Amino acid sequence: MHPVLQAIRQRAKAKKARIVFPESQDERTLRAVEEMAAQELVVPTLLGKPEEIIANFKRLNLPFHDGKICIVDFEPAKLSDYADEYFHLRRHKGISRSEAERIMSNPLFWGAMMVRRGEVDGCVAGAVNTTADVLRAAIQVIGVDKECTNLVSSFFLMAFPAEHPSAAGRVFTFADCGVVPYPSAEELADIAISSAQSHQMLTGEKPKVAMLSFSTKGSASHESVEKVIRATEIAKARCPELEIDGELQFDAAFVESVGKRKAPDSPVAGRANVFIFPNLDAGNIGYKLAERLGGATAIGPVIQGLAKPMNDLSRGAKPSDIVDMACVCAVRMK
Repeated sequence: MHPVLQAIRQRAKAKKARIVFPESQDERTLRAVEEMAAQELVVPTLLGKPEEIIANFKRLNLPFHDGKICIVDFEPAKLSDYADEYFHLRRHKGISRSEAERIMSNPLFWGAMMVRRGEVDGCVAGAVNTTADVLRAAIQVIGVDKECTNLVSSFFLMAFPAEHPSAAGRVFTFADCGVVPYPSAEELADIAISSAQSHQMLTGEKPKVAMLSFSTKGSASHESVEKVIRATEIAKARCPELEIDGELQFDAAFVESVGKRKAPDSPVAGRANVFIFPNLDAGNIGYKLAERLGGATAIGPVIQGLAKPMNDLSRGAKPSDIVDMACVCAVRMK
């Protein structure tokens, strides 16, 4: 396991965070919950009928760690209470009280409401549900952290193995790779600032942010390049202490010799550890190339910008991925 992931797991263990997992029928989730409970990484909560969940543990030959795993059933009184709060949150959108109750019976929304109310510290889902479904519940129930940002976005931690020829043992942040399709300049600046903060929180490294483009310092002219330049200016104005530069091509941002040649006056060229992609096409393709061809471990997409943490999973997630995401969720709790 990568040292940074080990460190995140140890930090999560010290926090004893309560994390809810709405997808309690998913085998990978149950295997991950068993591991987390056995190692006391977090205090996991599963949603559903206790007898069914315990029966599924037995079917999978998994020990059920009584006292270390919580189970919350969908009690009618609790559903009514949650539906009342959701109705008050969303009635300006024209929903009825009966619609609120129907929506709150969805485990994703139930889990998000537990986070909103402080009954748990975070939520992890997405092994079964789509990113859009997870985000909908998170944004509608938990809401955006207005003190820090106006935008919900996402990032991946990309952890490279020790034997990698050019990134041995390093961890980078890639954003946005999962949420905002075509961000404006203002949104790109938000993504850059949030991602820099997330990188420092999870890795302990000082962020050096590269605003990526197909151009480096005027080597090409296009409206998309102008957007990246404008985003960099906005981020600098909002966070003068942040080490950020753009527009930079990836090689100029990552390779020291190329950075010195293409952007000799840049504070981050050749040394970047946070890479902000100009749109979701580039970000999604980029992280998957780094994962599948570059051999990196991809942790994410981690949702950022919410008032409280609710994290998404890839539907191809392995149990170990779910454990890692739960620990990231725990470390990011306020």
